[in-house]
Amino acid sequence: MGITPVKDMVAEAKRTITSLSTEEAARMVEAGEALLVDIRDPRELSRDGRIPGAFHAPRGMLEFWIDPESPYHKEGLATDKTLVLFCASAWRSALSAQTLQNMGVENVAEMEGGFAAWKKDERPIDQ
Repeated sequence: MGITPVKDMVAEAKRTITSLSTEEAARMVEAGEALLVDIRDPRELSRDGRIPGAFHAPRGMLEFWIDPESPYHKEGLATDKTLVLFCASAWRSALSAQTLQNMGVENVAEMEGGFAAWKKDERPIDQ
């Protein structure tokens, strides 16, 4: 049996999660309805910049930081706001949103196109 290609895993995840455009995500953040969660690697943040106000939760720690019973839990992720996950291009965020849904998180979505789409749409970035 071969390995399932990651592109197939992402496609499956996208069928089961909510995806928001950068416009929808920005509108929800401005309305106080959402928190942007940047799951990119710290090196990506240093190299490419950050979205102002986004909460940084590296992909490798996301499940541990979201779980209130984990010794690594981050209070900043314990919110009624929709957690809008994003990575560089929306592959990792799709898989992460699906994982959080599987954990029982109801208020989660991913941002279509990720940081690349945010940048392309000329939205604010801190270098």
